[in-house]
Amino acid sequence: MIKGLTAVAQVATEEAWSQLNELFGALGFENGKGWDDGTGKGAAYLAPLGNLELITGRAPAVPTLLVEVTQLEAVHTAVKAWVAKYPASQVGEVAATHWNSRLFVLKLAGDVELGFWESENPLHGKPVAIEGDLSAAGKKFAIVVARWNAVITDRLLQGSLDALMRSGCKREDIEIVRVPGAWEIPSAARTLAETKRFVGIITLGVLLRGETAHYEAIYNEVSRGIGQSQQETGVPHAFGVLTCETLEQALDRAGLKAGNKGFEAGIAAIEMASIQEKIAGVSK
Repeated sequence: MIKGLTAVAQVATEEAWSQLNELFGALGFENGKGWDDGTGKGAAYLAPLGNLELITGRAPAVPTLLVEVTQLEAVHTAVKAWVAKYPASQVGEVAATHWNSRLFVLKLAGDVELGFWESENPLHGKPVAIEGDLSAAGKKFAIVVARWNAVITDRLLQGSLDALMRSGCKREDIEIVRVPGAWEIPSAARTLAETKRFVGIITLGVLLRGETAHYEAIYNEVSRGIGQSQQETGVPHAFGVLTCETLEQALDRAGLKAGNKGFEAGIAAIEMASIQEKIAGVSK
């Protein structure tokens, strides 16, 4: 099994070799095991990721040795400060490439060139994965919302509607079902999911500890019922049932200070619907 990748570059003079050691040390490379056998010597620098790229058809448009970095401007500033001490070396300006990144080149004595680059692709370096898109266009969703504590749940509902319609869902593709309280949410959600008319169900409600002595029992059954409905029907259920100590805490989570959990539940439903659609497409 392949364990690692090492690029070996010859440096023309010991002076340039020493300069490179100083530069790489200043940039924070981890030192590897060096060697000196009397006829030559080497210094190893370790990076968390190594790549081997083979090119045919034309000469490479970049230096043979490329160093991928974050915060390219800060690295460029550090390299320019270092180059000021060695007039024989030259550092280019940061420039955009045709491969969705930015790059600058450091030229040392002896025709040694290093390229420092930073990707502008937000998915660069991440493992390939199925991820949901935040598009609700052409999809149908259902929202189950409790009437109890309507001053809270109405805010949650508006948040979910905002998330869906901002993401391209039409108002006529959203079905709203109002139930008496949080206890009734799982039953309505299950009935809606079993119709298979919706790609996602959003559940909205609020439970306040101070209003009931059996707060934990209700919450446990509501969460269990929603989860069971999701697992047994295969339709994603977004959980937007607040569990708070006080009315003030609930208001904060319904759009005042801590975001709107109804909006967050709507976004989660959209993403999960997209993921299920993609998984189904892959498995065919």
